[in-house]
Amino acid sequence: MDQHLQPAHSKKIIRIAVLLIFLAQGICFASWASRLPDIKEIFGLDNWTSFGFLMFMIPIGKFVAIPVVGFLFPRIGSKKTVLISIMGYILSLFAVGLVPGVYFLTAVLFLFGTFWNMTDISLNTQAIEVERIYGKPIIATFHATWSLAACIGALIGFAMINMNVIPVYHFSIITVIAISIVLFSYKYLLNPVVKSEAEKEKTVMESIPKRKSFLSTEMLLIQLGIVWLLALVVENTMFEWSDVYFQSVISAPKSMQVGFLVFMVMMFTGRMLTNLAYRKWNKQTVLQIAGSCIFVGFIISSLFINIADHVGIKVVINSIGFMLIGLGISCMVPTIYSIVGDKAKTPVGQALTIMSGISFIGPLIAPLLVGVISDNISMQAAYFVVGLFGLGIVTIATVCKNLK
Repeated sequence: MDQHLQPAHSKKIIRIAVLLIFLAQGICFASWASRLPDIKEIFGLDNWTSFGFLMFMIPIGKFVAIPVVGFLFPRIGSKKTVLISIMGYILSLFAVGLVPGVYFLTAVLFLFGTFWNMTDISLNTQAIEVERIYGKPIIATFHATWSLAACIGALIGFAMINMNVIPVYHFSIITVIAISIVLFSYKYLLNPVVKSEAEKEKTVMESIPKRKSFLSTEMLLIQLGIVWLLALVVENTMFEWSDVYFQSVISAPKSMQVGFLVFMVMMFTGRMLTNLAYRKWNKQTVLQIAGSCIFVGFIISSLFINIADHVGIKVVINSIGFMLIGLGISCMVPTIYSIVGDKAKTPVGQALTIMSGISFIGPLIAPLLVGVISDNISMQAAYFVVGLFGLGIVTIATVCKNLK
């Protein structure tokens, strides 16, 4: 295991606790993403590059999170890191609804990104360790729970938008719900054994990257990090621009701006089917199929959207594209993490940190790439370019033997 663990509860209770915190994170995330068109309007972000730059602060925060987690893990373990991370994430969401101006929003989104990635790394470390306790592939169920929560959050967001509830009230309700879930679940998480000061110091020193650490990194982790990078470009594009795409490209009314909701429903559906896919295909093939779905989905949304003038038909066509993208992206993270759990020789927490260090470039690319192309050509052209990252995933999954 990644660290010496001392299970104080049954594996079923521990699994439920981790699932509940995934649930809290998913609801918070979808609540934020569903209100992005409103946030764009409230803060007067008229051009796509400005909006893209604002979204750029989130991956900057995610990058900062990597050394922070590396510092915290050997000192306090993943359990306490989860608590710090998820509480910071929830409170950052609450702050988004309160900030008075775009400069304050920029700072809050930086913190939002920092706590977001801290939660991802620490919570997934718990999930992988639970999978090891069970001795069978169950990590997809954690990500399916996150996707289910995101679907619920997207539905709540859709309802709040159509009832004209402003973001601050919406986020306040979600904050109370999420904090309640975390406080209930925290005590049941996996807990590291208390170490002596000498052991702590040794662990800390071992966790400090050496000068040639990248050269000695497992090739498997580098390859998975690049796949994760490409997937994050796709994922962040859909998270941040899907409802904006429906609003701006299709000119759909609020009652028909279902892009984010459709995408999240298919992410949930795909994650429920991931273990079934593992029984039918090996994980390399799953990555190839997923990348193909992403590419085809973006082609439909970017190139076929103008075959009809009627808004309703455009919504249907675009929804089909978003469904394929959601299905493709759904199994990327569970498959990557599962391969790490199966094959990586590096300890889990360190492996995820290394991969995050490679993949964080993806979220940096996405907002500025989409924003600049949208301003200078069109948002449809931006979506076509992002679709090419799906082909990149297929290529890497095909040529890299380590992923089999």
